[in-house]
Amino acid sequence: MIIGVPKEIKNNENRVAVTPAGVSEFVKNGHTIYIQATAGTGSGFSDEEYKEAGANLLPTIEEIYAIAEMIIKVKEPIESEYNLIKKDQLLFTYFHFASYEPLTNAMIASGAVCLAYETVEKSDRSLPLLVPMSEVAGRMSIQEGAKYLEKPMGGRGILLGGVPGVKPANVLVLGGGIVGTQAAKMAAGLGARVTIMDISIPRLRQLDDIMPANVDTMFSNGYNIKAAIKTADLVIGGVLIPGAKAPHLITRDMLKLMKPGAVLVDVAVDQGGCFETTKATTHAEPTYVIDEVIHYCVANMPGAVPYTSTLALTNATLPYALQLANKGWKDACSNNSELLLGLNVVNGKVVYKGVSDAFNLPYTPVEDVL
Repeated sequence: MIIGVPKEIKNNENRVAVTPAGVSEFVKNGHTIYIQATAGTGSGFSDEEYKEAGANLLPTIEEIYAIAEMIIKVKEPIESEYNLIKKDQLLFTYFHFASYEPLTNAMIASGAVCLAYETVEKSDRSLPLLVPMSEVAGRMSIQEGAKYLEKPMGGRGILLGGVPGVKPANVLVLGGGIVGTQAAKMAAGLGARVTIMDISIPRLRQLDDIMPANVDTMFSNGYNIKAAIKTADLVIGGVLIPGAKAPHLITRDMLKLMKPGAVLVDVAVDQGGCFETTKATTHAEPTYVIDEVIHYCVANMPGAVPYTSTLALTNATLPYALQLANKGWKDACSNNSELLLGLNVVNGKVVYKGVSDAFNLPYTPVEDVL
C-alpha cells in the first residue's frame, strides 16, 4: 500500500503521525511510505532519519495527498485540506466529527473512508488510541491550570499546593476516566485538595482505593457540581461519550457562582466541550475570560509537548495502521472489531451512530458498507 504522512498544519500542532521507527515497520511489511518534508521536525525527527528508515520525502502536502492510498495524520483535516482528499482514500486520524459539522459534511462529500482514532474501541469499552493522548492532556491540564492561576496570567494568584501555614488550592475534576485520573494524580502530587466526580459508583470505588489522601471522590450530578464550583480554584473538564458530543456540565449561569480568577480547563473541547461557554482556542491564544473566569480550551493540548506525544501516540496507532496497510481497510475492519468501530464515514455514508445523531444525518449500519 502507498502511505502518505502530511505535515500537520493546525495552529501550533507539532506532532507527526509516524516516527522513523514506524516507517521502518511499514517498509519491512512491503509498503511504500511518503513523508512530507519537515513533517517530523517539530517532534525532533529529521528528514535524514526518515530517509534512513526508508521513507520517500515529498516537498508539498498536495503531493502527499495525491499519491497516497492511505493518509495517516494526527489531527482532523482543516478546511485547506478538504479538496485534497480523494474518493476511496483511507484517512486514519483523530476526527472528532460530532463536534464540527462542516468537517463531517466535507468528508461525506469527499467520498473518502474516514477511520477515527477516537472511536476505535476494545471489548472492555476502552479506547486504545485515545488513551495515550488523554494521559498527556490530563497531566497537562493541571500544568496549564496552575500557570493560569498565577496573577500575571489573570488568575487568582494562588499556588496549587499551598505552603506550610497556607491552604492549598481546591481542584475539581469532572470525569473519572483517563483524563480525570491523570489530572487528579498530578494535582494531588502538587499538594492540591482534589475532588473527582463521576457517575459510576464502581469507578468512584476504584479511585477511592488508589488515590492519595488529598483526593476525595463524589458522585456527579448537577446539585453536587453547583456546590463544588463555589469553592473551586481550578476545574478540569474530562468527560467523554465516545464519538458523541460532550454534555454541558457547567452552564453560563453557573459561572457567576465561581470565584473571580478561577480557571476552567476543558479537555473535552475536541468533542464540543463540557462547559456551555467552551469555544476552541489555540496554543497561540489559549485563553479567554467570561464572568471573570479564565477558560483554557486548547483543542490540541498534547501538541505543546510533541516529542512525548508523538512517541506515545505512534506506540498505540502503529499496530492498527499496519493491519490496515497489510489487509486493506475492508478486510482489516471485518477481522478486527476494534477497527470496525473506528469507521465513521465511508464513501459518503455516516456509519457511526454518534455522528449521525449529532447532526440528524442518515445513518447506515457499518455492515452495509463492508
